[in-house]
Amino acid sequence: VQLQASGGGLVQSGGSLRLSCAASVRTNNNYHVAWFRQAPGKERTFVAAISRSGGYTYYADSVKGRFTISRDSAKNTVILQMNSLDSEDTAVYYCSAGTTVLSSIRDPTQYKYWGQGTQVTVSS
Repeated sequence: VQLQASGGGLVQSGGSLRLSCAASVRTNNNYHVAWFRQAPGKERTFVAAISRSGGYTYYADSVKGRFTISRDSAKNTVILQMNSLDSEDTAVYYCSAGTTVLSSIRDPTQYKYWGQGTQVTVSS
């Protein structure tokens, strides 16, 4: 499985960005897809995930209400819509795919496949 993350960039505080994770295979009904982020000098942390069925979504408390994860099954793509961005959201964002149990969907060690990362920079 190959994943291609895109859509990062520089945005002002309060702005929006739309990240895409394009997969080389069909992920709908096969893989959970999650976004993680890593700021300089910090650990990689969970941002959002969507279950393989698309029926469940999960968010970190810090992004709940601002970010939305969704699937475009026709394009084998998972979208992360990010609104009301602030400087704390600055990081490299990675998408990942895996088949872990739902109780472990926030754990980065449970994901076998990773994209290359896309930089998100929010200026204050």
